[in-house]
Amino acid sequence: MKRIFIVHTGGTISMKEDESGAVKPDETHPLHDALPSVSSLADIDVEQLFHLPSPHMTPEHMLKLRNYIQQKVREKQFDGVVITHGTDTLEETAYFLDLTVQCDVPIVVTGAMRSSNEIGADGLYNLISSVKVAASEEARGKGVLVVLNDEIHTAKNVTKTHTSNVATFQSPQYGPIGIVTKRGVFFHHAPTKRTTYPISSLSKNVLLLKAYAGMDDAIFHAVRTLKPDGVVIEALGQGNLPPKAAKGVKTLLDDGTPVVLVSRCFNGIVQDIYGYEGGGKQLKEMGVIFSNGLNGQKARIKLLVALEQTNDFEQLQQIFLE
Repeated sequence: MKRIFIVHTGGTISMKEDESGAVKPDETHPLHDALPSVSSLADIDVEQLFHLPSPHMTPEHMLKLRNYIQQKVREKQFDGVVITHGTDTLEETAYFLDLTVQCDVPIVVTGAMRSSNEIGADGLYNLISSVKVAASEEARGKGVLVVLNDEIHTAKNVTKTHTSNVATFQSPQYGPIGIVTKRGVFFHHAPTKRTTYPISSLSKNVLLLKAYAGMDDAIFHAVRTLKPDGVVIEALGQGNLPPKAAKGVKTLLDDGTPVVLVSRCFNGIVQDIYGYEGGGKQLKEMGVIFSNGLNGQKARIKLLVALEQTNDFEQLQQIFLE
C-alpha cells in the first residue's frame, strides 16, 4: 500500500458556515474526522501546516510549504503528497511548487468550493480523489497536479474560472490531462517537459498590472517610486499596449526593471506581431520579456522565482520560454 502524506493549509475545505451564513475557519479541521474515508486507499499521515484563508497565503508561505514537503518526503519516504488549500490562490501555490519542488513523487493540490457543513460539500470527495491520484504510479513525472471535481489538471495550465461553481477549475486551451472515476485514475495525455529551479529564498518584489483602453503612463511613474524588482503586465490581445502606457514601460526598462508581458486573454500566447506604437514588436524591441502562455498571477510567481536565479534580461526571456 502506498504511503501518502496529507498536508492541510486551510481554505474553504477547512471551514464551516455559521448561522448567519458566513463561512469561517473552524477551530479544528473538519477533514481530521475523514481519515477512515481515505485509509483504505493508502497508508496515510496527516499534518496541518497552516490554517489560512486562501487570500492570506503569501509567497513566503509557499516557500515554507515547499521546504516542509521536501523534508517530509526525504525523511519518511512518502510515495505521494496531497495538499488541501483555499481555492482563491490555489493555482499560484500549485504553480510555485511545480517550479521549485525537487522531489519526483506525485504532488496533488486540492480544495473545495463549499464548506464542510454546506449542502453538497465537495471537500471530502475532492480529498478522496486526490489521494487516488497521489497513489497512482501514472501520476509520477507529470509535475504538480490539481485535482477537483473528478478532473486532473496541471499546475501550469489550470485556473479558477468561476467564483462559486464546483467546476471552477479549468485549463483553458488545453483541458484536463486525466479524470478520476469510481474505478480508478485515468490519464489521457501528459506535459511534454518540466523545469524546476532550486531556490532557497524569495527576496524580490514583483508587481502585477492589467492593461485597459486608454491606459497612460501615470501608473508606471507611481510604480517606479516603489522600486520593484520586476513587473508583470497583462497586455491587450497578442501583447499590445496603448501608446502612452508603452512609454511608461520604457521608463521601467530604463531603470533596469524587468517587465514581463502576458495577455489578459485566457487563450493563446503573446507575440511580437503588431508594428504600431505600443504594439508587441515595439515592446519586444524595447526589451520587454514575452511569456509563453502563462496568466498574470502565474507569470508573477515565475518572475519571483526566476529573479532568484538571474537579473539578466536575456536569461529571463529564455526562462519564460521554457
